[in-house]
Amino acid sequence: MKFALVQPNWDFSGSTYFGCPEPHFPYELLFARQQLQAAGHDVLLVDAHLENLSLSAAAERVRRFAPEVLVVTTAPSYLFWRCPQPELRIPAQWMRGLRGGALGVAIGPHPSATPEATLEKLNCDVALRGEPDHALARLVSEDWARIEGCCWRDTERTARFSAPASKSGVHLDARLAQTNMEELPALAFEDYPLELRQHRHHVFTGAGRGAELEFARGCPWSCNFCNKTLFRNKFRERKVEAVLQEAETLVREGFNYIYFIDEIFGCGKRTQALLDGLAELPLTIGCQTRIDLWDEETLERLGRAHCISMECGIESITPEGRDRFRKGCRMSTERIDELLRFARRHIPWVQANLIANDDDDLQAIEVWRKGLIEAGVWASKPVPVFAFPGSPLYAQLFGPPDDQAWERAHQHYLAINNERGYYSDIQSASPEPLQELESRPS
Repeated sequence: MKFALVQPNWDFSGSTYFGCPEPHFPYELLFARQQLQAAGHDVLLVDAHLENLSLSAAAERVRRFAPEVLVVTTAPSYLFWRCPQPELRIPAQWMRGLRGGALGVAIGPHPSATPEATLEKLNCDVALRGEPDHALARLVSEDWARIEGCCWRDTERTARFSAPASKSGVHLDARLAQTNMEELPALAFEDYPLELRQHRHHVFTGAGRGAELEFARGCPWSCNFCNKTLFRNKFRERKVEAVLQEAETLVREGFNYIYFIDEIFGCGKRTQALLDGLAELPLTIGCQTRIDLWDEETLERLGRAHCISMECGIESITPEGRDRFRKGCRMSTERIDELLRFARRHIPWVQANLIANDDDDLQAIEVWRKGLIEAGVWASKPVPVFAFPGSPLYAQLFGPPDDQAWERAHQHYLAINNERGYYSDIQSASPEPLQELESRPS
């Protein structure tokens, strides 16, 4: 069977998207290709974002390959599945422009949270809920009703596969596909344009070539703002040997910086073994984590592993504020402050992030920020949080996500930001309403 896996060339104009707009490795597609090829399938992977391909150029490449299954991701890289752009304008355009007669499959956070709305907006055949690494290969070998998270519409294309007809014309599966991380061997990155990649994620000085790696997925905490519940939820680690093998491959290809896309780097049992291995390689690394996972000894080991960028979610400067976010942090603010300052002695860039509360003591926050900044730690101003459909915060505000969930969350976010007059410098200064953004002509 022939599969085309496509990362669109993203355009975030008019969007509230606050992730990094630079290209990042589409690990959801790279791991899916690995598993599909292992099952004997022929796979074309097109990273139109990295290659800066137009839709017409990508369509010609896909047309020549003549796939039987076309897979389009609805968010840029696993790194940003938990903070995706709300709109499906670009994935819808690319699904429409590339599909031809192939079975159209959508993967990503949008089908995970709202599969029926995604099927409608992309006019595709299948929406996979959860992680697609192993699930895609099962589409051509199993009864779809047995595949966790497989949602589909009855069409001529689905009729050719193992898709039993549904009474309503739409089959929705409440389960989530979840990958066994132990079963993901090292990627060789063959037939992937590594030479085009330069960006060093979350590094703001110096020069070099950057890439990303994935060591673990999920997180054992349940912060109410975190959008990981409907995918990448349960914490799982890969084998250290596989990750180090990938790092060595990237070193041979001329990379000298690796950013770990893990939700919460550092809480696994294999972290120190990984750091010991990384310390032997000519690489610098970056990560996002919680400062309360570390102490002076382990922060020193992180520094010896050549960490140059460490982003820490603090969320609030008070225990009450952290409890409100269900942070599960047992550490005092004084100890948090102490460890951030200690980390800065070993790591060139340490960042502490805050989330806005209605009852914030803004003066106290500024005093805390100023003290850290003077010590060389960057502490962000509190930012409003987006209530992503599927997150505990969305459920708290609106209940279970329905077909208007993204519109509702987007309207709520615009109202908060417009009231406070704050958008980050990487967001559009005047975001468009979601309905207008998605209806914009291609």
